[in-house]
Amino acid sequence: MSRLLWAGLVAVLVAVGFGVYSNYDGFDPESLRGATVVITGCSTGIGEEMAYQYARLGAKILITARRENRLKEVVAKAKSLGAQEAHYVAGDMGKAEDCERTIQTVKDKFGRLDYLVLNHDGSNVKNIHEMFGKISWDQDPDMNFFEDYLQVNLVSYVRLASMALSLLKESSGHIVAVSGLQGKVPFATLAWGSAGKFAVDGFFSSLRVELMKAGQDVSVTLPVLGFIRTPMVEKMYEKMEKGQDMLDMAAPMDEAALAIIRGGATRAREVYYPAMTRPLVILRAFFPNFVDSLLAD
Repeated sequence: MSRLLWAGLVAVLVAVGFGVYSNYDGFDPESLRGATVVITGCSTGIGEEMAYQYARLGAKILITARRENRLKEVVAKAKSLGAQEAHYVAGDMGKAEDCERTIQTVKDKFGRLDYLVLNHDGSNVKNIHEMFGKISWDQDPDMNFFEDYLQVNLVSYVRLASMALSLLKESSGHIVAVSGLQGKVPFATLAWGSAGKFAVDGFFSSLRVELMKAGQDVSVTLPVLGFIRTPMVEKMYEKMEKGQDMLDMAAPMDEAALAIIRGGATRAREVYYPAMTRPLVILRAFFPNFVDSLLAD
């Protein structure tokens, strides 16, 4: 076996071992009882599931999304599951005024903020769920979509975090900026998505260092998610040939939501879920050309 393959194998084994070790994170569910939490992108998927899990842990939650009818349903269920308080803000986080309204509502309803969980994903120009894995940027360089995507999925993350920082500093709080494997590894046909997620990583990783330098006790966690069985993923694959086989390989959505919550509560630097995402990231750090070639096939 060549030295290159040996080094790759060692990197993967170390990553898996670290992943197993990191499961023992000292998470205390009681630490979230009464905590004030803002979660964006809660009308469906992982955001909705996080709202329910925070509710079961007795948190006070404020959720956002564009569909008010869905937010009302999620709030009602969250209250039934044990949330001490549950409120919503219906709005487009790609708009500055809706971001401002969200943080102002936090101040009005809670007077403090412990967790800011940035999870929303979308575009006002195209349905991004229909674009995943289908069209290469060189075939369809749609700049209107790209600018809108970055506004919704990058600028609004930065804006919300910036507006919430004073509250988070007062509470020694937590920022959780949900990302994905495409924010660590470039995928063909996902140049637009990788641009946004790589930028989220860059900004929030730098913000973490700035807060450390300033002596501010605000943690920054970056969850790196892989293939999760969300309603969107089910819709994408259910009509495909062998789609069910792919869905059977997807990681459970409830476990993904819990991994994010645990990571934020324990002030983890990064969270990788499912565990297989970490070895690929480490492998690319050592052998970028190999991984690029692998993903280009």
